[in-house]
Amino acid sequence: MPIAVGSTAPDFTLKSKTAEGLVDVKLSDNFGEKATVLLFFPLAFTGVCTQEFCDVTAGLAQYADLGASVIGISVDSPFAQEAWAKANKIDITLVSDLNKDVTKAYDVVFPGLAGIGDTSARAAFVIGKDGVVKYAEQTPAPTELPDFEAVKAALAS
Repeated sequence: MPIAVGSTAPDFTLKSKTAEGLVDVKLSDNFGEKATVLLFFPLAFTGVCTQEFCDVTAGLAQYADLGASVIGISVDSPFAQEAWAKANKIDITLVSDLNKDVTKAYDVVFPGLAGIGDTSARAAFVIGKDGVVKYAEQTPAPTELPDFEAVKAALAS
């Protein structure tokens, strides 16, 4: 079960690979400024993850209009995430939780995915400007997508 709505969101600083090199992305940098949608996903270069992030990229303006930024989190390296984003024209900030610390803090570990090891489960969180979890969902299976209409509704309220 993911952490509960109403909880203080666990802060994190994770690496993202950009054209400038490796940069730190810190959740609390958004506190007081804008809401944040956190999208945990199992692995880059997989079909469902690619579709999810291409779809979210196509609708990114909707999240901006709702005053939110979107951050994708997986256990892939930032270098793999960058290659995946470039190959698929994904325009979302992707951060690497290689050590699974943030995945564990949000309680969304998916054990033994396809027999290769633990990954992040597919999950969505809306973190308010105040740093409090406004929406939390972990899908029943990695092949199922979060309820993005519910995510947007949480942002709009």
